[in-house]
Amino acid sequence: TTGVSSNSDTSTAVEPMEDNPDGGCHIYRNGYYRTGISIVEGILEVNIIQMMSIQMTESQAENSLVDFVVTCQGSLPTDVCTVVSDPTCQVSKSVVCDPIIVTDECLLTIRRAFEEPGTYCINITLGDDTSQALASALISVNGGEST
Repeated sequence: TTGVSSNSDTSTAVEPMEDNPDGGCHIYRNGYYRTGISIVEGILEVNIIQMMSIQMTESQAENSLVDFVVTCQGSLPTDVCTVVSDPTCQVSKSVVCDPIIVTDECLLTIRRAFEEPGTYCINITLGDDTSQALASALISVNGGEST
């Protein structure tokens, strides 16, 4: 530091290596320091407002497609991750993460494929460089229909 007042202690102590269980050298500095802190808003809330099954032809029927319409509050996300789990939300079946571009309002549609009919737990996470927010839903996929 520069311009340190006479009553501040700016001494440096080096801890001997034999006293450190990790074998490293630690330096402790005592005195007054100054820094700046930036407060960012972050993504505050995520909501799944609609789930829609996508109708496909019989030749495409091996996977059921579902669109999730998602909104959020706070800062705009830069990526979305979807975790598909068993109905108890304990055993993960798939994880898909994609970068996204949201320009004005946080309203986006996320399309995911389900290989077979069944009940699934869906976790949708929106994130940016400083925050993440999560919404969950239980969905039943019945060969081209979802509830």
